Amino acid sequence: MKKNALLIIGILAVITIAFVNAKKLNDVPQGTGYQIGSEVSDFSLKNVDGKMVSLADFNDAKGFIVVFTCNTCPYAKMYEQRTEDLNQMYASKGYPVIAINPNDVTQQPDDSYAKMIERSNEKKYTFPYLYDESQAIATQFGASRTPHVYILTKDDSKLKVAYIGAIDNNAKDAGDADVKYVEDAVNGLLTGKKVETDFTKAVGCTIKWKKA
Repeated sequence: MKKNALLIIGILAVITIAFVNAKKLNDVPQGTGYQIGSEVSDFSLKNVDGKMVSLADFNDAKGFIVVFTCNTCPYAKMYEQRTEDLNQMYASKGYPVIAINPNDVTQQPDDSYAKMIERSNEKKYTFPYLYDESQAIATQFGASRTPHVYILTKDDSKLKVAYIGAIDNNAKDAGDADVKYVEDAVNGLLTGKKVETDFTKAVGCTIKWKKA
């Protein structure tokens, strides 16, 4: 009996240590963030043009494609043109892209606000590229990777989360992506349909959180 008790205690200790180590490895702030159906609070962040941008500024928007991204992550770079393409496809239909860079500049100097301006100008972004310097908005959403997408849609004048996850099912090559999660979700919303696949695993670099 005593041996069984000691065995159970040992197993629990191993699980606890593994959990703590995994949390340190991921270095993600506590809190689950938004879930499908969550009501989204507005925010105000600085754009690369120097102006403050909030969701309320988009009077005609039916929703938004919010993409947490950055300058430096290889995955973010692979999805860069696809993010631009999404804005070209859907901004005029009421679902503009809002890109947000949450990375800690002390860990990734090339994700600084000045470098964001350079990147936006170089790539000729047509969407807002906002700087989440405090990381409060990434924490609020529950974002963990770059890129990490949240599709918001208006429901009775309130913004609610309709999709969370990846842009498509092939990070390396847009041409090989045969399931386009974001496009399918927005197309469904535009026709009044329920989003069939409303959650997928975001594929990308972990957000570089500020160290306590």
